[in-house]
Amino acid sequence: MHPDQPRYKRVLLKVSGETLAGGKPFGLDPDTLKAIALEIKAALELKVQIGVVVGGGNIFRGLEAPAMGLDRAVADHMGMLATVINALALQNAMERENIPTRVMSAIAMHEMAEPYIRRRALRHLEKGRVIIFAAGTGSPYFTTDTAAALRATEIHAQAILKGTKVAGIYDRDPMLDQTAQMIPRLTYFEVLERSLKVMDSTAVTMSMEQNIPIIVFKLLEPGNMVKVLLGREVGTIVEGQR
Repeated sequence: MHPDQPRYKRVLLKVSGETLAGGKPFGLDPDTLKAIALEIKAALELKVQIGVVVGGGNIFRGLEAPAMGLDRAVADHMGMLATVINALALQNAMERENIPTRVMSAIAMHEMAEPYIRRRALRHLEKGRVIIFAAGTGSPYFTTDTAAALRATEIHAQAILKGTKVAGIYDRDPMLDQTAQMIPRLTYFEVLERSLKVMDSTAVTMSMEQNIPIIVFKLLEPGNMVKVLLGREVGTIVEGQR
């Protein structure tokens, strides 16, 4: 048990599909899956309840539909299936670390995952199980960012943790400009007005309406998730006031 008390007792961790690919252009990286599992395991030692929403961009992105000649709704359903693949892979990695884990899918597939039922999800969290929410919202035209904000609202999460490959939110793309400066604090309105690529506007607006802070941080930096949960100054926090 960590000597410090966590600032957040229940959180929603958003992990992009690109993060799960590690350094590869697509697919899954076993070392990255293990690293994420270890970060979650360390966080659980703080007695924090954790839900996870995974993206599917390492396998398929619905936004690529026009270039492929696919109907957007069809493409989004394909993207939802990609998130289920990622959820099962992450569940396997976490169970290897003896973390009790459940995959709950917004699309019924009883042989592989539990159906998403809010009350059942809350019960899992109360029992100390990590829930991986798969298949987005279950509806096309919504991103997994929006799914993260929706599930965070439904489970009464106290914060959304957006695990990324970079240290936080920057004024410019740090991958393209080495002089980019990280911004430690932002308001929801600043993110929307400046069109910063944190989460899509629907997700940011929903988080703002529910007053759920969004914390963007480097997930694969060992110990970072625990630092965020303890309220340390890690990454960028998006909230109502500076």
